[in-house]
Amino acid sequence: MTKQATLKPASKLDTLEKMLGHKNGASIAEMTKATGWQQHSVRGAMAGALKKNRGHTITCEKDGGVRRYKIEAAT
Repeated sequence: MTKQATLKPASKLDTLEKMLGHKNGASIAEMTKATGWQQHSVRGAMAGALKKNRGHTITCEKDGGVRRYKIEAAT
């Protein structure tokens, strides 16, 4: 009998990190829909957990009137 590794489900913070890693990034509306969090919670997670704790640089660009956030690639 072999043991199967149990995979930990992705956390909401992992979900945000994945969304921000996409080429076009993500809008606040997309992130709130994916996590179920309020807008201020999404912004707080980007500023606190992703920037400070995980060391990501997050950029913001306005695309057709919608702000899109994404993780800047390491150079």
